[in-house]
Amino acid sequence: MSKQSKRIEALVYHAKPTPGKIKVIPTKKYASQRDLSLAYSPGVAEPCLEIDKNVDNVYKYTAKGNLVAVISNGTAVLGLGNIGPEASKPVMEGKGLLFKIFADIDVFDIEVNTENVDEFIETVKNISPTFGGINLEDIKAPEAFEIERRLKAELDIPVMHDDQHGTAIISAAALLNALELAEKKIGEIRIVVSGAGAAAISCTRLYKAFGVKKEHIVMLDSKGVIRTDRTNLTSQKAEFATNRKIDSLKEAMVDADVFIGLSMADIVTPEMLKSMAKDPIVFAMANPNPEIDYDLAIETREDIIMATGRSDHPNQVNNVLGFPFIFRGALDVRATKINEAMKMAAVKALSRLAKEPVPEQVNLAYNETRLTFGKDYIIPKPFDPRLIEEVPPAVAKAAIESGVAKAPIEDWDRYKNTLMERLGSDNKLVRMLLQRARTNPKRIVFAEADQLDVLKAAQIVYEEGVANPILLGRRDTILDLMTEIEFDVDVPILDPKSDEELERKNRYAKSYWEKRQRQGVTLYAAEQKMRERNYYAAMMVNEGDADGVVTGYSRSYPNVVKPMLELIGMADGVSRIATTNVMITQRGPMFLSDTSINIDPSAKDLARIARMTSNVAKMFGIEPVIAMTSYSNFGSSDNPRAGKVNDAVAFLHKAYPDMIVDGEVQTDFALNSEMLQDIFPFSKLAGRKVNTLIFPNLDAANITYKLLKELNKVESIGPIMMGMNKPVHILQLGASVDEIVNMSAIAVIDAQEREKRQQ
Repeated sequence: MSKQSKRIEALVYHAKPTPGKIKVIPTKKYASQRDLSLAYSPGVAEPCLEIDKNVDNVYKYTAKGNLVAVISNGTAVLGLGNIGPEASKPVMEGKGLLFKIFADIDVFDIEVNTENVDEFIETVKNISPTFGGINLEDIKAPEAFEIERRLKAELDIPVMHDDQHGTAIISAAALLNALELAEKKIGEIRIVVSGAGAAAISCTRLYKAFGVKKEHIVMLDSKGVIRTDRTNLTSQKAEFATNRKIDSLKEAMVDADVFIGLSMADIVTPEMLKSMAKDPIVFAMANPNPEIDYDLAIETREDIIMATGRSDHPNQVNNVLGFPFIFRGALDVRATKINEAMKMAAVKALSRLAKEPVPEQVNLAYNETRLTFGKDYIIPKPFDPRLIEEVPPAVAKAAIESGVAKAPIEDWDRYKNTLMERLGSDNKLVRMLLQRARTNPKRIVFAEADQLDVLKAAQIVYEEGVANPILLGRRDTILDLMTEIEFDVDVPILDPKSDEELERKNRYAKSYWEKRQRQGVTLYAAEQKMRERNYYAAMMVNEGDADGVVTGYSRSYPNVVKPMLELIGMADGVSRIATTNVMITQRGPMFLSDTSINIDPSAKDLARIARMTSNVAKMFGIEPVIAMTSYSNFGSSDNPRAGKVNDAVAFLHKAYPDMIVDGEVQTDFALNSEMLQDIFPFSKLAGRKVNTLIFPNLDAANITYKLLKELNKVESIGPIMMGMNKPVHILQLGASVDEIVNMSAIAVIDAQEREKRQQ
């Protein structure tokens, strides 16, 4: 995609369908006049009076306790500089989005039109009663130091300038673990810091708090080494001025144990790296390009332990590992501030987490066999679901122990469960899905690439590194559409009806005929079939010219399934194919089966569908908890429709006793664990969170998933084909671009899994 095209895409993303990235959603009922009279006049007077009696009641009756202000004056926007308050608003909305999706914290972004320190502080103080916490963002140094210092002193809610402390906390955790691997003591290391802005100062202060000695620190700014004999130093820079008579980064690097880069790209040379001490630790965190290229650094020193700010290299120092979870812990105990003890607790929690066994879904997201603590894994990954149950409690405990918590937590197990429940409301699964596909992209045939939405999806998966698309369809149409959407890249474009593909078509036709000549297929008929794109796409996968196929956008589901079954067929040991849809719901991902294939499955079919769905859930790194649904509960009806579900469950319990599956059960009982526990405590599902629903027939499954999708705007991934011999995935008619992208990622992951099994 051209630079201009990317610019347009970014602008459209922010402008449509609704301008901006965040909105306010009511949390109470408002349908009736009674609801409105409670929400506003006259009912609203009652909580007002309670708060007037005791101001702390504001946390009981309003959203203050889960509301953070992201505040900036736009004077130091990352990569853009002093662009002013209005121009910084998209960044602040983006920060609000991250708060919400990682820690379920609500945000109002506030852009303040002043560069005067006193005016800025006064503005924040005046609006602070609205918020449970203040996140300062993109404010230039040295004003940022003074603003944060005074607001922390003058307000009784948590205040943190993330530009300063976020990088400090994450990199400190990485440093502790890197030193452990290098077998070096923090009090003995010599450290070079390139950069003297807000982040660099805060990082170095935090390292000192953990034991780095001032005399072992050399800091550099744009003018060179910060020495005690330099004049006009700010108080922050003077704090780290060295007595050493050195003038350059090259001199500072000699025998250094650690390099911290928060400056600019390519200022560290291989020669400088070679001059460092044994087992050097290099955190080159300039973005988008580090102080030394990652590949060059590891090629230069085999003993290096390296981190960057980039997601395409190991050990990404990413602030999203910190600020959402630090504020979560602070808000949950109503901390009056974020102090050093809380920041250090976050560092230690992140450090500990990197040493613990990694959940399978994280391994899957990064296409790793097993992530383990070592040189390439010294800090947790952003997709690690344990972050929210480990970091906030550590921060909250530190707040309590340091005396700044107004609402101490007593039941920590219950608190952790509450934190995990917060993860259910976003689409982390989709992000993990795309990340996992990127680790090993495969060749995916888009059988209807002359449809605009399909081509747009192919463009996205190509540019995002999700898959290597092969475009099938009318060549002239595809080229015209590619010009229209500025998809100017060299990818295969194949037209099954074109004479240009004659040799390949004949090869495919012969192969197809040889396999089906005793089923009434003539060579001529096979040649004609190869003019049809779905037959052609299926043969590409069969013959190893592609790894998977995505089709079905413009054709009915049965018409697309037929050629796939004829040519690719079912996997060994599979007697019936099925589909499942993954619904991204408020309670987390839900697998719904069978949504597209089996009209009235038998008991044995239902058992097979449950087994296949279980395997798909595990492919996503999710332990399936399966409810076999019906209109009745555990034998309460003797109707054959309920009986077949009961029979399927009996078979599964006998054949696969380790499966967490039960039924027949009504959907409300399946989804309400407390109600199920009270009425049916004997069930395998009692006390568990069901994440998989197997329906008794196609009517129930298809209606349910489409109802969820349209009424609740639940995102759907699928239908995912189960039981096929090759990665074949068929879209619903008229699928959206996002749905096609997600299905492409599924096809890639399916191909990845099959490749692993063959190794």
